[in-house]
Amino acid sequence: MLKKKLGDILIDLNIVTPEQLQDVLREQKASGKVLGQLLLERGLVSKLDLARTLAQQVGLPFIEAITEQMANVELLAKVPLKFLRQHLIIPIIFNGRKTIVSANPRDLQPLDDLAILMAGDVDYAVSTDTVVSEAINKYYPLETGKEMMDELQEEGENSFDFDAEGIEEKDIMEMANDAPIVKLVNHIIFQAVKEVASDIHIEPFEKELRVRYRIDGNLYQRMVPPKRYQGAIVSRIKIMSNLNIAEKRAPQGGRIQLKVADKPIDLRVSVLPCNFGERVVMRLLDKSKTAKDLDQFGFSGRDLSIIDKSIHRPNGIILVSGPTGSGKTSTLYAILTKLNEPDVNIITVEDPVEYTISGISQVQVNVKAGLTFAAALREILRQDPDICLIGEIRDGETAQIATQAALTGHLVLSTIHTNSAPATITRLIDMGVEPFLIASSLACVISQRLVRKLCLACRQPETPAVELLKRIDMTVEEAKSVTFYKAVGCDECLKTGYRGRLPIFEIMEVNDILARLIVQRVDATVIKAQALKDGMTQLIADGLRNAKMGLTTLEEVLSVAVVEEEAAPSVTPIKVVS
Repeated sequence: MLKKKLGDILIDLNIVTPEQLQDVLREQKASGKVLGQLLLERGLVSKLDLARTLAQQVGLPFIEAITEQMANVELLAKVPLKFLRQHLIIPIIFNGRKTIVSANPRDLQPLDDLAILMAGDVDYAVSTDTVVSEAINKYYPLETGKEMMDELQEEGENSFDFDAEGIEEKDIMEMANDAPIVKLVNHIIFQAVKEVASDIHIEPFEKELRVRYRIDGNLYQRMVPPKRYQGAIVSRIKIMSNLNIAEKRAPQGGRIQLKVADKPIDLRVSVLPCNFGERVVMRLLDKSKTAKDLDQFGFSGRDLSIIDKSIHRPNGIILVSGPTGSGKTSTLYAILTKLNEPDVNIITVEDPVEYTISGISQVQVNVKAGLTFAAALREILRQDPDICLIGEIRDGETAQIATQAALTGHLVLSTIHTNSAPATITRLIDMGVEPFLIASSLACVISQRLVRKLCLACRQPETPAVELLKRIDMTVEEAKSVTFYKAVGCDECLKTGYRGRLPIFEIMEVNDILARLIVQRVDATVIKAQALKDGMTQLIADGLRNAKMGLTTLEEVLSVAVVEEEAAPSVTPIKVVS
């Protein structure tokens, strides 16, 4: 029996005022909607507030997060996945007892049904729908790769079903009754999403087939299916991505769109013929993710100030440099999100369009149709844009058009492959852009890399080795005043010691002095020396800042940022002419 009304508890907890509650109750009477739903729609309460209040109303404990230790595979395996999802309910072990956690504890029928299925005494608890849903998706026990391969042995080689109907509508977690090869491919994709992998590698060798995932930049072997199923696995992936299954001699590229644990996932598929069969690499893009805010990137105060000043210029070029997979696109999307206002016209040209941003026109490059970066950029300049994003400056033609666009009143964002911010100037000149045009149009260059973040659950303090300290020009005495950490490994981080990645930056602002040096075609080392004099922080120094904060290790920083030896410029420094 409910002890107190929900609205009264919300007032007691100072979450809503009596006036706000009365206003919502009047709307409820007119609309017939549930009180909690109306409160959420108006933004008066959060899901967390509502769930806590509901738990207090029904007299049950509130669970803020469901951990791996609470999840029990045996309990979950007794209940159909569809039932758990439909009723937003999950059985766990809490304080040593069987506990049913529900997002809607007033819906008693599913609670009673699950209690009977679990047999014995059970407790009850409340959580938010998001926590329950994520726990179901994360911990529900699907067949393992080994179980699927055992099933393949029983089914035989001629039982493969390659029907791809409804692939976009179906969640692969629910394809429990499909053919073994279909289930195996689904399992490979599901496991990659669960482990937050960026790529899936399916690699044929003479006597084996290897499946590896790239997680936080490193490759990990996850499965070795029988070699004889290689053709069936590749054919299944080809059908899912609308490729020609009969073509085995030429490279092919395609795309798969599906749902994994209720998340829309986009996979870019590349199939490459090798000496022992076709090699498949799938890049995973989680379409449910949105662009981060610039404040979440961990910029230093100086760097964030330069970026903010540069992106609010009426015109100019902002370049983000770094190798493939260094987070350049994420940085550009964060900038676009910050600039995305109703009175601003933003158009992008990308290859491919990775994430959709509401309010921005995004163009997909199509080389076969003649829509290259250069051709698309020419065309979008006729669309009256305020801001243009070019996925990558790959050639002199694109660089020239981008420079002209910046000089004619547009803000241009793009990426370029260079090793450092100062080296970007040399690269643009090598592409054929005149130095005086670079000096006039370039606002700033952001060079970045990604380093793995330490798992906060298992990291341990350590004193770095003397050799490491020498490489960052730090004495043992100086190191004693800083708490450095080492990676250990636990269940939370898959025994790696790391969980996620963070960017480190080198940001060079093109001021008047640097502009004059660029016009004089000085060596990159002179550009670098002046930029450092102006306050630029090199990659290694920004990485060290993050290591000192306990976010990563010195080994990680040194693996992506090179400590450059101080050397004299290859040419005599040219005096800046005013």
